[in-house]
Parts: sequence; C-alpha cells; structure tokens
Amino acid sequence: MTSIDLTAVRAVTTSARLRLRVAPGARRNEVVGRLGDVWKLRVCSAPGRGAGNSDVVALLAEVLDVDARALRIVAGQASRDKVVAVDGVSLDEAERRLASGGPT
Repeated sequence: MTSIDLTAVRAVTTSARLRLRVAPGARRNEVVGRLGDVWKLRVCSAPGRGAGNSDVVALLAEVLDVDARALRIVAGQASRDKVVAVDGVSLDEAERRLASGGPT
C-alpha cells in the first residue's frame, strides 16, 4: 500500500463574502455603491420568484469578472439583504472591482 504525505496536499482557495442590499424594479442592473457596510445593487427584476437573485449573480459575475458558478447566495435568498460568497477573488479585490464598476 502506498502512503501519501498529506502535509504536501493543501487546498488553496481565495474567497470573499459580500453583504448586499438589493433594490428590485430598476431600469437597469447596476452597482450603486456603498451603503454603510453593505454594497447597494439595483436590478431590473420585480421582487419575488427568485428572478432578482439571477440578476444579482449575473451583475456580480460581470463586475467582478468571474464565472457565475463562482458566486453563491449564502444568505437572504428571499430577502433584499443578501450575503454572496465569491470564489477566486479576495475581499480586497472584490471591493476594488465593485468600487470601480468592474475589473481593470
């Protein structure tokens, strides 16, 4: 039987958790900016039935320059206040991209 040195195996992941306040029914999907300690987003979808969640994920994927599969709504599925986990981007980088409106 072959033994594996587990000290050499490490999962290296970078991820961020973003607190969001989402305003549905907007004319366009956009990042408005900071609102205290949360990021305010506007999405076109009307409230209800989860369509707003799809718009949130699509908007964040575009602004953060990540695949939509790297985003997960971990809290607030049916609320305007949400927590989204972003894999592959540090919190500092995610904040910088949100503040500038996208990757640079």
